[in-house]
Amino acid sequence: MENQDSFIRRVVVVGDAYVSPAVLQEAAKTLPFSDMEIIPFLWGTGDKEEFAEMQTKLEHGGPDAVPYPEGLQDAMKTADLLMVHFCPVPEKLVLNARCLKLVGVCRGGYENIDASALRRHGVPLIHIIRNAEAVAEFTLGMMLAETRNIARSHQKICNGQWTSDFYNSGFTSTLKHMTVGIIGLGNIGALLAKKLHALGVKLLGYDAFLPEDAIRQLPVAFVDSMEDVFRQADIVSLHLRLTSENRGIIGYELMSLMKPTAYLVNASRAGLIDESALIHVLANHKIAGAALDVFQHEPLSAGHPYLSLDNITLTPHIAGDTVDSIANSPFPLVQAITEYLETGNLRNVCNS
Repeated sequence: MENQDSFIRRVVVVGDAYVSPAVLQEAAKTLPFSDMEIIPFLWGTGDKEEFAEMQTKLEHGGPDAVPYPEGLQDAMKTADLLMVHFCPVPEKLVLNARCLKLVGVCRGGYENIDASALRRHGVPLIHIIRNAEAVAEFTLGMMLAETRNIARSHQKICNGQWTSDFYNSGFTSTLKHMTVGIIGLGNIGALLAKKLHALGVKLLGYDAFLPEDAIRQLPVAFVDSMEDVFRQADIVSLHLRLTSENRGIIGYELMSLMKPTAYLVNASRAGLIDESALIHVLANHKIAGAALDVFQHEPLSAGHPYLSLDNITLTPHIAGDTVDSIANSPFPLVQAITEYLETGNLRNVCNS
């Protein structure tokens, strides 16, 4: 690495309730530079309920929706590298950061960061898909839980009911005899496809941005539109990044194409789905059911319509929540940063 001793001198790290400043510091120390100064900050108080509220605001309003830690603006004036988890990084934070060479976020999503503004200022944004394996496994579990009534059976037994009769008893099937449609075949969608293929499941896929070489490597029959997936699949699983263009894209029009025996699974982003449309099709049994790990507002309110439905499986946004994928995510981020600096590889740069 050319002049590596002088390239990164000052590193600012911002932790939170899930990725601590201490772990970010330890990871930053493994960067291949000597004489670094590492300045830590905590976004929020470290309380997980507070974190959930701030996360929701960020996902709806972007990086200007929630303040960053006091003192961070001044620290950025001489920072070469900024590493964050969920701390907001709006354009105003980097306007006076004249030394800033890189920003790293230790997660796949980066709605907390103004990536376009960083690009305008010539600052690469590096991210990592830290929990793809965890989310893919969890999604497979959600499919089984909903289609085979696993969680529902548990709840009924706990309530003193012993029954094998459910709303979908007339068409319950094994996964091997179902067609799963995956919308979005990035890191998570591709891993899910490989797991389902190993179980003998027929797979449909749609991804408007996937390169041809990646398409050829997947055991998936790709179709021309999302409509084709919704029309043909027995289970539709969403794995898209949320953008201003696709917010609410999964609405009544698409859901109305689904078979009455089909299921919708979302462990991606709640904003992809028109919630009122989903409530309508579930309440009227126009589709078989749904499994959701993400919601417009978290936690769900006590009177939320989802809670009264008999054909839905709900989990509290935990698909990627494993100790090996979140708390230690700064270490693979540092590896990605080092790879970029040493080779110029754009594999993990998301605003190039």
